Amino acid sequence: MTSNTPSNWLPGDVGQALLVGRVWRKAGEHEGPSVVLVRNGEVIDITASAPTTADLFDREDLAHFARTVSGESLGPVEKLIEANLPGSVEPALRLLAPNDVQAIKACGVTFAVSLIERVIEEQAGGDPAKAQEVRETIAATIGTDLSKIKPGSEEAMKLKAELERRGAWSQYMEVGIGPDAEVFSKSQPMSAVGFGADVGLLAASVWNNPEPEIVLAVNSRGEIVGATLGNDVNLRDIEGRSALLLGKCKDNNASCAIGPFVRLFDASFSLDTVRKTSVALRVEGTDDDFVLEGVSHMSEISRDPADLVAQTWGPHHQYPDGFMLFLGTMFSPIKDRDTQGGGFTHHLGDKVTISAPELGALINTVQLSTALAPWTFGVRALYRNLASRGLL
Repeated sequence: MTSNTPSNWLPGDVGQALLVGRVWRKAGEHEGPSVVLVRNGEVIDITASAPTTADLFDREDLAHFARTVSGESLGPVEKLIEANLPGSVEPALRLLAPNDVQAIKACGVTFAVSLIERVIEEQAGGDPAKAQEVRETIAATIGTDLSKIKPGSEEAMKLKAELERRGAWSQYMEVGIGPDAEVFSKSQPMSAVGFGADVGLLAASVWNNPEPEIVLAVNSRGEIVGATLGNDVNLRDIEGRSALLLGKCKDNNASCAIGPFVRLFDASFSLDTVRKTSVALRVEGTDDDFVLEGVSHMSEISRDPADLVAQTWGPHHQYPDGFMLFLGTMFSPIKDRDTQGGGFTHHLGDKVTISAPELGALINTVQLSTALAPWTFGVRALYRNLASRGLL
């Protein structure tokens, strides 16, 4: 996606899509985060009726409520999108991530292609120069199409035994084809950034990439109420050194982007739609004219989204404020950028666009986490702000 036409950043059927988002309003008594709906192309502030998206998602009559609740019109959604594109002057309405107090969880190694790349990172010890050699060795050793193996199945356990015999088993294989999914805490409530914002890398990382994913919105009852797009910014060299560095690799200032809106489930959009969705990635370098493109098909995921939610929420663990769940990615870009055989890594200033026809597009610009404004507006600040506006 290269056009900055606002309609290209929205769902193709935006006229019937029921979208939930958050904006930062600057005007006087309204200054602070507001929950908005997009109905028939119009942005409507409903914070007086739903002070947080967590409150909204917990409503048992969610779809009906979202279609009928009244609120303050903030204008056409196209103007909101246009004002928030990278490089724009600070807008009067700044798009935020469409989630607030929910936990932010993520699933790893849910596609066969990304499984192989995680094993490569591990065996290369985080050194991108060794990746190609390890990639060839792994392909020769495994000699099978992992995408056809159901995790936890008898066939998967036989493959595990054989790989263990060859000394080729990996902790990534365990969560890729074993019975238990990898579910980790990606980021903290209120820390995700939204459409048009900068995303952050650690300066110490020299091998990193975007991870374009579908993100499910799940309420406190464990019900999936909608979906959106996300960038699970990944530091391949740091995770490759040790999986115990996952927190350092994944949870940094502005390292999690979600948006532009959560599309609520209704008659026109459901979990079955998500299962059939294709997610596109485009990376555009601003200093070298580099372009990387690809498409990920959710139909190739090895674990069903409903199963991933059930492995996250249940008798073993509850989320009283709900949670956002990244479903994993098949993208681990290997296209050479700087040196032959060196694969892909980000340059500062990269424009990353993640898109799906049913969900629109999320665009962010890559910078260093340390160069971005510190994250200071957390859950306590949110509730103080809402209380000062008479919304609690």
